[in-house]
Amino acid sequence: MDEKRKKRKRVRAVLSFGIMILCLVGLFFAAINIGSLKVSFPDLMRGLFVERIEEVAVIYDLRFPRIIISMLAGAAIAVSGVLFQAVLKNPLADPGIIGISSGASFAAVLITAFAPQLYFFTPLVAFLGGVVAFFLVYFLSWKEGLSPLRIILTGVAVDAFFTGLSSAFNSMSGGNMSGVASIVEANITQKTWDDVTTMVPYVVAGLFLACLFIRECNLMSLEDKTVRSLGMNVNATRIVISLIAVLLASISTAIAGAVSFLGLIVPHIGRILVGSDHRALIPFSALSGACFFLLADTIGRTIAAPYEISAAIIMSVVGGPFFIILLRRSRKYAN
Repeated sequence: MDEKRKKRKRVRAVLSFGIMILCLVGLFFAAINIGSLKVSFPDLMRGLFVERIEEVAVIYDLRFPRIIISMLAGAAIAVSGVLFQAVLKNPLADPGIIGISSGASFAAVLITAFAPQLYFFTPLVAFLGGVVAFFLVYFLSWKEGLSPLRIILTGVAVDAFFTGLSSAFNSMSGGNMSGVASIVEANITQKTWDDVTTMVPYVVAGLFLACLFIRECNLMSLEDKTVRSLGMNVNATRIVISLIAVLLASISTAIAGAVSFLGLIVPHIGRILVGSDHRALIPFSALSGACFFLLADTIGRTIAAPYEISAAIIMSVVGGPFFIILLRRSRKYAN
């Protein structure tokens, strides 16, 4: 009976991966062709690889960077959520909810406003902001241990603090500094290939590091004393994995702005479809996060055309009720 159950789980996991890959590929090509400018698939391929076609060149310069940034940011945020939930032993942890994204956003706003010539280093500065926010949440939540509810409440307060500071800077600039406004509002409309080039190495490095700690993430689900008996330094491992999670969240925030609930929703869906083993959960969450964020961005730029709604707002509208449902169904988080 157990063998049959394991086989069903494996089949469901394989099917889930296959369906998610197909959805992501289909959504990628749909997003390319959604908008006022449309090209056929043969013309798109010819314009990309054979000869210059003006319409394809415009799509390549305007839509491709936005699509790629959506996918990279979605993958990074989703995996960040998986890592935070593993090390904090809190299924409600999300880099947006617990204040990491807003801390990174505030740091990115500072460097964009006062040192725009250092733009390439924005993800690193955002990472430092995310680290400060994380340790604030960790320190303020500690009271003879970590309570899941206390982490959430402290994170909400830290998030409100840094979000307020970022909004204040945006208001003081009169909304004239487009770089600051795009981070505060999570607007990726004007992103270019330079933004993609800045983002790619950080995201690839972060995802690679996350994969290196898959075994440790699985062990973190056990009691700390059990993990220590296996010879692992729990506190050091928790800090290292947390820093990787902060890095992934900060990278996406520095380029795409602060996005909440994506790192909460995707891991939960992943656990339902592929299980809690991080060997499957991390890669599946990366795929799903890329798909969800791209879907949110595509909906946002078409639902009220010619106006746009940022992907962050779409995710908040969907994620808010999702978070409330999880909180109400899980009484143990209130301890």
